[in-house]
Amino acid sequence: MTILYTAFDKGLAVARRRNGEWEVSFHLTKSYPECLAVDPLHPQYVYCGTTYQGLWQSTDAGTTWEKTGEGIPSGQVTAVAVSGLDQANGSGIVYAGTEPSTLFRSEDQGKSWQELTALLALPSASTWRFPPRPWISHIRWIAPDPLVAGRVFAAIEAGALVRSLDYGQTWEDRTPNGPLDTHTLALPQLAPNRLYSASGDGSDQPGTGFVQSDNAGETWFRPNGGLAHHYLWSIAVDPGNPETVVISAAHGPQQAHNLFTPEAVIYRRSSGSSWHMVSDGLPPARGSLASVLTSHEAEPGVFYAANNHGVFRSTDSGLSWEALPIPWPAGTHFGRAHAIVVVPE
Repeated sequence: MTILYTAFDKGLAVARRRNGEWEVSFHLTKSYPECLAVDPLHPQYVYCGTTYQGLWQSTDAGTTWEKTGEGIPSGQVTAVAVSGLDQANGSGIVYAGTEPSTLFRSEDQGKSWQELTALLALPSASTWRFPPRPWISHIRWIAPDPLVAGRVFAAIEAGALVRSLDYGQTWEDRTPNGPLDTHTLALPQLAPNRLYSASGDGSDQPGTGFVQSDNAGETWFRPNGGLAHHYLWSIAVDPGNPETVVISAAHGPQQAHNLFTPEAVIYRRSSGSSWHMVSDGLPPARGSLASVLTSHEAEPGVFYAANNHGVFRSTDSGLSWEALPIPWPAGTHFGRAHAIVVVPE
């Protein structure tokens, strides 16, 4: 059975494919789901951060959900991640980030949380801002390294991409040439020490939105050739080829996220070539909000995308796409797609 978890404005969609047929149910419909993570060691454990009601957890692969996150004071959980490498008590260590920017760690499957206070002691912390007013920043993305124990990356929107080498106890501040506004960070397992950042840096300085490091964030470069849209949102890497990457993009945040002015696209890059736009099987750019993208190590060559038109899949490394035949309830208005995670058969 394949399970797709997608966080929409409407709610958290849990779609299951059994014997070739899809079924779907919606959960947390009044909570505004914002971020998702599955425990790679125990995939029945799923975490969903929401804008209005904090962190939720399912222990039965999305069938039921319970409030968790005791010890996280903010009701707005903006990022969540579970390490598949770093374990405590037989389960992956869980990280959660909030607005205002604060980071927490759990070593007991979300039952209790420790604040990682060293994050806010970084010199750059006083510069972190997120428009509109009151300019309060948040943790946008958390990425435990799948290959190096204790190494964790956190992206603050906006202002820094930072690194810890000791499970979040201490942090290294942003590097001078690193991304300032990372929206999604990808760490391909087949390319140790490589980082791909889909950032908003290109909104102010075109040609800087895609940022890559081949040495775990020590230095960065920006191979943006071929991109005509410079506000980059989500990114996914082909599990079978770390050189093949898809990314969602728009001319700016209004086109990416505003339901009244949507116009967003998906680009693909492979083996160091320039980026090129892909559209086969996808809805037109005009009318489409920025997609969230994902892949899974068990499915080389397969990508998933979700936006305000539904959920799409590519089985040829992002060259062409098809809408998944999920039986959405009549009249479903998805709104923005905020996160997507797949657990394949």
